Amino acid sequence: MPKLRTYILLIVPILIGTGLLPAGSVYGQKNEADTATRDKLHFTNNRFVNNVIKQAVNSVKKSPDAGPDDSYLNGKSEDPYLPYRGKIIRHIFINTFNFDRSLEDTSKHDSSFAARAGNRLHKSTRKFVIRNYLFIKENTPVNPFAIADNERFIRSQEFIHDARIIIDDIPNNPDSVDITIYTKDIFSIGGGGASNGLNHINANVYDANLAGMAQRLEVSGLYDYNRQPNFGYGALYRKDNVLHSYIDATVGYSVMNVSPYTHVEESTEYLTLSRQLVSPYSRFAGGLTISENQSFNLYYSPDSIVYPYKYFLFDAWAGYSIGIKKLTSTNNSIRDRRFFSIRYYNRDFSQLPPQVMTPNGPLFNPIFNSSRAVLGQLTFFRQDYYKTQYIYGFGTTEDLPYGYNIAVTGGWHEQLNLQRPYAGVNASDYIATGQGDFIQLFLKSGGFLYKNKVQDGSFLIGATAYSRIFFLHSTKIRQYINLSYTQLYNRVTYAPLRIDNYYGLRGFLSDSAYGTRRLSVQLETEFYLKFKLLGFQFAPFPYGDLNLITPENGPYSHSALYSSLGGGIRARNENLIFETIELRACFFPVAPTNMKGFKVVLTSNVRFRYSSNYITAPDLVQLNTQ
Repeated sequence: MPKLRTYILLIVPILIGTGLLPAGSVYGQKNEADTATRDKLHFTNNRFVNNVIKQAVNSVKKSPDAGPDDSYLNGKSEDPYLPYRGKIIRHIFINTFNFDRSLEDTSKHDSSFAARAGNRLHKSTRKFVIRNYLFIKENTPVNPFAIADNERFIRSQEFIHDARIIIDDIPNNPDSVDITIYTKDIFSIGGGGASNGLNHINANVYDANLAGMAQRLEVSGLYDYNRQPNFGYGALYRKDNVLHSYIDATVGYSVMNVSPYTHVEESTEYLTLSRQLVSPYSRFAGGLTISENQSFNLYYSPDSIVYPYKYFLFDAWAGYSIGIKKLTSTNNSIRDRRFFSIRYYNRDFSQLPPQVMTPNGPLFNPIFNSSRAVLGQLTFFRQDYYKTQYIYGFGTTEDLPYGYNIAVTGGWHEQLNLQRPYAGVNASDYIATGQGDFIQLFLKSGGFLYKNKVQDGSFLIGATAYSRIFFLHSTKIRQYINLSYTQLYNRVTYAPLRIDNYYGLRGFLSDSAYGTRRLSVQLETEFYLKFKLLGFQFAPFPYGDLNLITPENGPYSHSALYSSLGGGIRARNENLIFETIELRACFFPVAPTNMKGFKVVLTSNVRFRYSSNYITAPDLVQLNTQ
């Protein structure tokens, strides 16, 4: 594994220096000691702080949508800052709160035994860390959209529960303002485990904000009596925002990694660098992934069902916002953007499973074929955000986009010895109504050209909608619907369509249903209860899914109808790093033999915030993943 170790040796000195480097020397701001002194003078009056926070929360509420208890957030992110447009930012203050405080009322303080014990383990985010996440600066004019973008970006960090940016008028200085940034941490130490009696035990523990400096350290372990060797282990280290570059860097090693491609246990060592486009006013985005992966027969399984393999992955992309200098210098209220990016990846198998081999060479297989590609992408987008709640979370602020995003992709792709040009488009229209309804219309389509014929042509169209919040006394109710239609034409190398994914039946754990046409309908109603138990909130839900899938080369009359009915409950403590836990009971009236009847599925990694990016890496159209 010399290639990967060489890259790791290049990045390690940067990672070592990052955690100890004072923010002032990187960002050009005052150092942390000066900032702390200034913040201490600014926040001596707790009542003033409480009133400011309440004012900030109320500024984005729309009556009567806030509900009978005035507890529902719904408003455009930039609205609170529009009255200050063009005024000069004099000072930027930072105030960080621990997980046991509330941004809605900072006088509230959790004094329970669990909170006191947690405070002994948890290190609050350091102020210079938050300052390094700023792309608004002192002595510059107020741009309401940029401030809203910055608040959302800070809030999106894994270790931050919520963030607010407040603008204060300055007495006797009407042309200038002060800005105060408030953040609330999540208790960043977490872990989990599972066991099947004493023969199989696995567990992991991590800190997502080690020493309060935006770095994650995670270790995992496994014991299995039927495994050889019986023990497995893994570890990763990630540093976010390396040297105030907005680059997140991760190194890791594991002998028990479950591959997202093959879904089997493998050993892996990897390095990743990622820089998202943090704002429409940013210029660059990109990423790099380097890994070596290998699977073994660890459970004495028959050779006929074991797929041993080994491959090396190199994946890099970078992009630049076209015309950003002109847009930001002439009229900073223009939000329409053009972004060009290019990607190269090479997934090279040095060992292939015998099941994909023939006397004439390997078969086409979307998982085990070596492949490489050069792809270019031009993205047109305009995305602004609404602040809202109760989409995935239980009251934490969530940011949902409104606007459009159209990405046109083209390039060259090689799989085995088959070389083909590729073209595709991925378009979304995000709609947010003033009453709190959120709708996404999406279209994906692409294909390869080979000997003047389209191969692996793909088409996916659909819509997702979250209704406005309805109130039943203190219970908040939201309706969810997802519709999609997918078709795969002249399939050569693509995997067939399946229904064990986002576009299929929830809770369906079998890959035995597949085809080239798929129609999916998903319905769900969430009830967010006011009741709490040990800090956990609960949301029961009924749901119903229908899916029609047509076998390859078969007429519509041969389509199979699958359905899933049931309900469940989600639970989450918003102060903890643990993701939402979901218990779902499913009934499959029509399904393969191994899936018929009732199934109970427990999931512990349900996301708790709506995820949306301005830009993604150039890619082929994906039909079985979101």
